[in-house]
Amino acid sequence: MAGRFFDEWTIGDTLTHDIRRTVTETDNLLFTVMTHNPQPLHLDIEAAKASEFGQILVNGTFTFSLMVGLSVGDTTLGTLVANLGYDKLVMPKPVFIGDTLRAESEVIGLKESKSRPNAGIVTFLHRCLNQRDELVCQCERSTLVKKRTD
Repeated sequence: MAGRFFDEWTIGDTLTHDIRRTVTETDNLLFTVMTHNPQPLHLDIEAAKASEFGQILVNGTFTFSLMVGLSVGDTTLGTLVANLGYDKLVMPKPVFIGDTLRAESEVIGLKESKSRPNAGIVTFLHRCLNQRDELVCQCERSTLVKKRTD
């Protein structure tokens, strides 16, 4: 199991996740179509060329989902009870087809669960950066995580 238990985290713990992902045209197309998002900036090369971006813009919800996915193996894989919420989501730079993304996570909150003595709430600040180290997505993710049972 790769994830950590509640009792193994401390505020300020920071992880740089090893897995990186180059975004493909297929990723963007499939995600956009599967989520019924008709935004021409994601699907129509001519509309995208005429925009301020000059090219297809990767669906922001794909970027967000990928950022969280890249973090799971190191943070909550096997220890997660539930995701409780995502807050303060920002996307300060666009993502384009061919960008290579990576993620970092920092523990910004730890709280005992009032209703579950065998779990606690870990709040992560997830950051996603492109190959130029530009921040392309960031959010806070609150998770209910198991405590270690010794």
